[in-house]
Amino acid sequence: MVKAGIIGATGYAGEQLIWFLYKHPEVNVEFYCSHNHADIPYNEIYNNYYGFIEDICVNMETAISKLSNINILFIALPHGKAFEITEKALSLGVKVIDLGADFRLKSKDVYENWYGVKHESEELLENAVYGLTELNREAIKKCNLLANPGCYPTATILALTPLLKNNLIDTNSIIVDAKSGVSGAGRAASIGSLFTECNESIKAYGVGTHRHTPEIEQELSKASEENVVISFTPHLVPMNRGILSTCYASLKSDLTTEELIALYRDFYKDDYFIKIINGLPETRWVRGSNLCHIGIKVDKRTKRVIVISAIDNLIKGAAGQAVQNMNLMFGLEETTGLEIIAMAP
Repeated sequence: MVKAGIIGATGYAGEQLIWFLYKHPEVNVEFYCSHNHADIPYNEIYNNYYGFIEDICVNMETAISKLSNINILFIALPHGKAFEITEKALSLGVKVIDLGADFRLKSKDVYENWYGVKHESEELLENAVYGLTELNREAIKKCNLLANPGCYPTATILALTPLLKNNLIDTNSIIVDAKSGVSGAGRAASIGSLFTECNESIKAYGVGTHRHTPEIEQELSKASEENVVISFTPHLVPMNRGILSTCYASLKSDLTTEELIALYRDFYKDDYFIKIINGLPETRWVRGSNLCHIGIKVDKRTKRVIVISAIDNLIKGAAGQAVQNMNLMFGLEETTGLEIIAMAP
């Protein structure tokens, strides 16, 4: 049985992680750590756990004292907050999955430039494994420190990698137009995510400056084996959850929609959670699941390919992918605890 601890248990990603781990047949959660809700029963913070999880949230000091009792530590904290606790856990032989951004970028300088904070654990970056499961499975199985990908990067990298691996597009032509539900902004109070501020509206944000940009470019560059620079524009949509990433690129040769659908299905043929659909993805058909739906369309008039992917930002874009990675790290079946079809309507 895997013994887990969770730091940042009361944010949206932390809550979704607990939702999966509570039902996971091979996991026991030893502690729930929360800075803002220490000493409060978990089911008083999220009433959906009433009668199920009565454990009291602990503070960071108590969590640190319990590290020697666990096999894996999940960290769901804002960027810049995972360094010290990660080093402590690894020193005790505890595997770490960081759902934040602190170990995703291989360059300390790039991290500091985009996130505006000093990277305090540069020595860990070399061995940190980027946890986009379908593309890095073998390295994940052997790692002790896993950087769980961001939500926009997950949807976008899965959408574009088959094209780049097969050298089918001009790498200078990539444009990504992506949209996210409001839960992507986290649970902390913010004027921009208040109901009256975002309802009945859609807005672009972080134009040219969004912190997921270097993460996407890093992984797409690996796939193409050349430097990839993209135009990435995220948008906020008035829905609770979901990511829709629409990716545009110029094709190097004449290909049909049908040919590319066949290529994608072959590329992801062994990946349970990736579904290449015949039509166009919608976030409602993946909501509440660890699935990624991908649709492809060739625009012959402009000789461009448009690839659209949809995920649940809190699941395949965060907690579900973390559990998928944990399963691999402990030699469990990759789909354990995650075989959930999206809920509709």
